[in-house]
Amino acid sequence: MDTVPKLDGTLDDPLWQSAKLISDFRQREPYEGEPATEKTEVRILYTRHAVYFGIHCYDSKPSAIVATELRRDVNQDLDDHFEIMIDANFDRRGGYVFQINPLGTQVDGLIVEEQGAPNIEGSDFDPGWDGVWTSEARITPDGWTATVEIPFKTLNFTKSQNVIWGLNFKRFIRRKNEQDLWRAYERRFGLTKVSHAGMLTGMHDIGSGRLFIVKPYGLAQYDKQTGQDPRFPLTGGLDVKYGLTSNLVLNLTGNTDFADTDVDLEPFNLTPFKVFIPEKRPFFLENAGVFSFDIGDQDQLFFSRNIGIDPTTGQQVPINGGAKLTGTIGRTEIGILEVDTRSSGPNPYANYGIVRVKQSLWAGSYIGVMGIDKRSGNVADPFNQTGGVDTRLVFLKDWFVDAHIAGTRSPGDPSGASDVGATLNYRSNWLDGIVERRKIGPNFNPEVGFIERTDSNETYGDLTFKMRPEIRGVRELQFEGFLLHAPDTEGRVSTQEWQNTFRAEFNNGAYTDDDIVDVFTQRITAPFHIYKNVFIPVGVYNFTRHQLTYGSGQDRRFTYNFFERFGSYYNGTLNELRIRANYRPTTKLSVSFSETWDRFRLPLPNGNFSVVLASLQGNYSFNRFLTFTSLLQMDTSNTQAVSANLRLRYNYRPDSDLYVIYNVGTQFASIAPANPPQVRETRFAIKWTYSWQQ
Repeated sequence: MDTVPKLDGTLDDPLWQSAKLISDFRQREPYEGEPATEKTEVRILYTRHAVYFGIHCYDSKPSAIVATELRRDVNQDLDDHFEIMIDANFDRRGGYVFQINPLGTQVDGLIVEEQGAPNIEGSDFDPGWDGVWTSEARITPDGWTATVEIPFKTLNFTKSQNVIWGLNFKRFIRRKNEQDLWRAYERRFGLTKVSHAGMLTGMHDIGSGRLFIVKPYGLAQYDKQTGQDPRFPLTGGLDVKYGLTSNLVLNLTGNTDFADTDVDLEPFNLTPFKVFIPEKRPFFLENAGVFSFDIGDQDQLFFSRNIGIDPTTGQQVPINGGAKLTGTIGRTEIGILEVDTRSSGPNPYANYGIVRVKQSLWAGSYIGVMGIDKRSGNVADPFNQTGGVDTRLVFLKDWFVDAHIAGTRSPGDPSGASDVGATLNYRSNWLDGIVERRKIGPNFNPEVGFIERTDSNETYGDLTFKMRPEIRGVRELQFEGFLLHAPDTEGRVSTQEWQNTFRAEFNNGAYTDDDIVDVFTQRITAPFHIYKNVFIPVGVYNFTRHQLTYGSGQDRRFTYNFFERFGSYYNGTLNELRIRANYRPTTKLSVSFSETWDRFRLPLPNGNFSVVLASLQGNYSFNRFLTFTSLLQMDTSNTQAVSANLRLRYNYRPDSDLYVIYNVGTQFASIAPANPPQVRETRFAIKWTYSWQQ
């Protein structure tokens, strides 16, 4: 096609009527395989430089369409929305996802090895990737319509003849909590099941779509840390993204800055283990799934937050530069990352090298290796190396085997520096089961990874029974029980837990999640700092806890949830009460509030105390391109309890922004155990970015 269709959110242009129609959508939720309750139509056109989608989401009750979010890359689960999945390489393993709501607001991301966002169960994609594309949408008397333009350059797609894409679509109707898909609509599949997506053929004579983006930034700021003189740095840097081939992308970064990254919500750690906080920085988020190497629960062989952030204080460590190569060669997926940081405070200079390779087997299955090398100016710890082999094998669609073996090397070459584990999973519409064995040596030390505990010989089993009774308003009931037995590698008691849980999901998105009983045995090997001058002494502790949770229906402008957990805790008692609320009075304004009250009664000096964590977040969108966000936090366990973050973002052209940021407190939270004190800073910054594409 030589003419670009009108891209105003309507389908009035006659060109749309000439396009082939896709309308066979079926339910994934609530009634698997049944025809969608509302009609959806998709039309596809293309020129030499881009592909275009015209979407018509019919609705029998258009006044009930939910559309409240104007901010780019913000979760749209509380809105009606539509997703487009494109497997441009037709490798049946991954793809690009483009999501819009009835306001035309964009979210995008990647599917890697048929997986969504790491550590987010049920996610359709990893939102760390940002592409350049355009969208408009309109609510109409018979539903809502949208137009989408995706340049071939955004897909790094250069092939011009005999084009075959994997393709899928998903529609979500918020008030019905209904998911409709064109293909892969089975409940155990979904949009991430790229191997079951449909096919798009017939495109030819496409112009070059090689990806090439140069994105400089300029930054002026005032920065004052506790106990230090203020600084007024004026600096800049550069990011480059280049498609070496249709399947390989090179990212380069120089003098990398993360001033515009969202601040962390302050945690209060109730355990003697590390706290897992997801990565938020764009350079590390993009194609992060390529480097994923799961070794159990939230443990990761590579955890990018250990680069450029002090894991104890949360302070930024300056990054000189980095390079990242990701993509596929045939059936082999590769990821290579090199980052160099300069010395800052207690952190010496360091260099990090990461290599990840996966060889695809059959659908959803692979075998892979990873190598990590860290070199630093720390005389006592000049190097740390990590290596591992892992595999995922899928049998009969419902059975999964995950296995890994990993080891580390540090100065002195201590023994017991390995981690070996295997997991058998079964997943179906009525039963989920997990059996896991894992042994972690006492000196296993992946300094660029995340591991909750070492010196552990774990056996874990979990069964979840699911049923869908014909009870009005109820979608699914679940009954779960698990057992964890984890002595240390010499057989001494370390951690044990067994739990019984009841869950109910309602048709309007409301839910309850209740731990009937949760029984712990925990051995403390070093005094556990829980609060200010309160330390839990060494010993073996047994305690029993219970949990009640209720979340309101998600189809309202005001949503809330309550969480109450109570019972014994290290020879005393602990009562945890959490309240969260979200109010969206208009499409421009949203307000969210959260408060957690932890009430401790421990048989220790000063053991009767309370900790309050609270946050108040306000978001105002003048339009899709100009937004203001504010976040106020309070943590009474800190001497200076209140922190604040204010940010104005102007997206003045695609992938180009102007930020004005004011922050008091800590941008990145500590992941260290035992609630160490945080370094407080006051920062005012103005940051400008400009994205140039060839």
